[in-house]
Amino acid sequence: MTKKISAVVIALALLAGTFFIPGNAWAADNVVKVAKKGGVGRYLTDFKGMTLYVYTKDSAGKSACLGECLVKWPIYYQEKVAARSGLNARSFGNFTRIDGKKQTTYKGMPLYYSSEDKVAGDTNGQGIEDTWFIVAP
Repeated sequence: MTKKISAVVIALALLAGTFFIPGNAWAADNVVKVAKKGGVGRYLTDFKGMTLYVYTKDSAGKSACLGECLVKWPIYYQEKVAARSGLNARSFGNFTRIDGKKQTTYKGMPLYYSSEDKVAGDTNGQGIEDTWFIVAP
């Protein structure tokens, strides 16, 4: 009986360990990487390849996009960013917005998605109102 219990404990420990291995796909949702596209060049994306944007009316650690703006420009937030493609993880941070939500920053500037982007590689938010732009690394 003791051998069976030990075998079960070992099997469960091994299974649980697969969820905590660095680089595991299960935990990869915090990865930011660099993509490249003709016409826009290199830009930051999340782990799914969805484009990240900045708003020129924001300032370092402060968002000017509130209320209805967030419907078109959802917040990007990850507690801790795992930077890829030569990015420096120290360039990413977080702050608490005036509305109490948390948001991730790149070099101090708040990051967003565009509701116009439907699939990885879309950059439909680029240049909107001359205030929304993809994030160049």
